[in-house]
Amino acid sequence: MKAYLRRMRKNYQLYLFLLIPSLYVLIFSYIPMAGITLAFKKFNPNLGIWGSPWIGTKNFSKFFSSYMFERVLTNTIRLSVYQLLAGFPLPILFALMLNTVRVGRFKKTVQTITYMPHFISTVVLVSMVIKIFNPLNGIYGRIWMNLFGEHGPDLLASPNSFVHMYVWSGIWQEFGWNSIIYIAALAAVSPELHEAAEIDGATRLQRVIHVDLPCIIPTATIMLILSFGRIMGIGFEKVYLMQNSLNLRMSEVISTYTYKVGLGSAIGGKTDYPYATAIGLFNSLVNMTMVVCMNWITRKLSDTSLW
Repeated sequence: MKAYLRRMRKNYQLYLFLLIPSLYVLIFSYIPMAGITLAFKKFNPNLGIWGSPWIGTKNFSKFFSSYMFERVLTNTIRLSVYQLLAGFPLPILFALMLNTVRVGRFKKTVQTITYMPHFISTVVLVSMVIKIFNPLNGIYGRIWMNLFGEHGPDLLASPNSFVHMYVWSGIWQEFGWNSIIYIAALAAVSPELHEAAEIDGATRLQRVIHVDLPCIIPTATIMLILSFGRIMGIGFEKVYLMQNSLNLRMSEVISTYTYKVGLGSAIGGKTDYPYATAIGLFNSLVNMTMVVCMNWITRKLSDTSLW
């Protein structure tokens, strides 16, 4: 203990830097967790959270027995799994391909172009999607009119089209940015491994498969574990902005439903904070369970895990 205190005094500047993010996490992440008790109560504004009566797991039972439970759970899992299967391998493949480029100017140009969409806000991205796929005067509508001589179907009003538009617009926006960590991992690959493989007669493709790819598998494993932790965490903003009354059957996910329940637009105009809290807590518990399970699986199959 004395040695630890001496080390703190010696490096007090570093601990001061650590104090600010620690306070941030404490104030905005841990203290608000006390509000979870609202999920087990019948909230009365006059009594407050602590004075409201306990009702046990009735809010959870209400959600599980609701017809919306199956719909929002299915939609959330569908979008998350689709996004994971389609979006997770692309940054890895892009990083591997970009790593083979030896022309520095071209490599930097490609990196800059693919990183730029990440900095587009969600509102602007959805506005671009709506403009491009407008069946009357969007790029999609113009092309359809020139090819078939009539207005194309409204993809924004199609529930099935919503799924593909949501996932692939997100992949376009993020795959370049997500490749940064893999490009950094590839930069750490020893040139001696490539030289030895080249001496043994390995082609460029064989070196990518047998040298580069195994070196970034630990990084990819960690990223996969973290991705599974977000399997139920489909972003609220983009889904909500792309929603309309015609695609709601496939676009209503847990986060948007929780928002509507909390603000009263989903249950006859009445706010139901305990019910919304219960749905959010269920979502968080599933995400945590997914992280723990995936971490256990990767630890059993390999030496890489979060803990």
